Parts: sequence; C-alpha cells; structure tokens
Amino acid sequence: MSDDAVLGKPMVEKEQELAPFIIEGARSSRSKCKLCRKKIEKEILRLGILIEGPYGTGYLWHHLNCAAKHRLDDVEEAYNQEAWKAANEVPAELPEIEELQKLNEEAQQKRRQQLTIPYIQIDPSGRAKCKNCGDLLEKGKLRIVLGREIEFGTQYRTMPIHVHPKCVLDELDAPNCNTSPEGFAVALQANSTSITNDQVRLALAEIGETKS
Repeated sequence: MSDDAVLGKPMVEKEQELAPFIIEGARSSRSKCKLCRKKIEKEILRLGILIEGPYGTGYLWHHLNCAAKHRLDDVEEAYNQEAWKAANEVPAELPEIEELQKLNEEAQQKRRQQLTIPYIQIDPSGRAKCKNCGDLLEKGKLRIVLGREIEFGTQYRTMPIHVHPKCVLDELDAPNCNTSPEGFAVALQANSTSITNDQVRLALAEIGETKS
C-alpha cells in the first residue's frame, strides 16, 4: 500500500506503537498535503499527525511549511517530541523552530490583511474581464469585488469576482450572487481600506442606489 493511502501510512500491527508525530523527508512523491492539497515531492520535509480512522491508525501528511502556517501548535509539539527521530531515515537538515514560527506570523499577518467581500480595488493589469458583462476591466480604474456561489462537487463555495461599478446592480440580482444588497453601501465603505474615501464615493456614485 502506498503512503498516500487514506491515512497516509500503511496499517500496522497492534503491538507496534506509532509516535503521535513524525517529521521526515517524503519517501516518494505519492502523498498529498492535507492543507494545500498539492503533491509532497520526494525528500521534501513533511509532518505526519497520527490519527485513528475507519481503516486503522496512520498519519495525515502535511508539508512542514504548510503545517507551520496553519497548525503551529502541532509543529511546536512535534519539535518538543523530536519527531524526526521517529522517521525511518532522520532528515539531514531541519529548519529551526524560530523559522517556522516566523512563517506562521507572516501567514497570520497576510490573513489579517485580506479584504472582506464586498470591497473596491484598483484594477492592476487591464487583463481581467468583468464577470457580469464580459468586457475588459480597465487598468488603473476602480472595480468591485463581489461574491459568487460556485458549486464544487457536493459543496458550494463563495468565490470573489470582479465587476465594473456600473454592473454591480445587475450582478447583485443574479441568482448565484452571494453578496447581499441589504447594507451593501455600508459594507463596501467599511471593507474598502486600500483606496481613498474620494475613490469610494466615486465608485458608489457609479454603482447607484442598491435595493434594501
């Protein structure tokens, strides 16, 4: 059984006791990170977190850097337990825990800086198209970021879309729009922290009055 099985590691006999964490270089390129969903290339450092699942006991694998950004408590505990010693082959080099803590701080700061939909921004390239009318958005001009509900298999997610200010009212009426017209102007003003107040007023004037 490959190491990208349901639990990330073959089942073991009951008497064999597994460590709660393991840090190692990936033994193949078959496993996937449970956080970013990307392949963990061979020899890239990964963190295994032991779980009990329906098919037995095994590890869920994460890129060590991904785990540092999103599961720092587990990474710190793995370092406290010297989890690399549980590997079949101890990694030749490991990042200092301070480096991983810094990665976490940077990731948290980036998450705090992410804007909340809806908001106004300046188009950076002029290559994107308005998701409502299909025309190009002009570089350096204001565009509005709204939420649109997208189906992924059996799940629904809200994805950000870019529209012209003049297209906002039509998009808010669309059946798959996930941005509420109620309180829209207030939310837009509060969330548009990357532009000036004059730019906010200009965009609102172009959008027009929304339904409440």
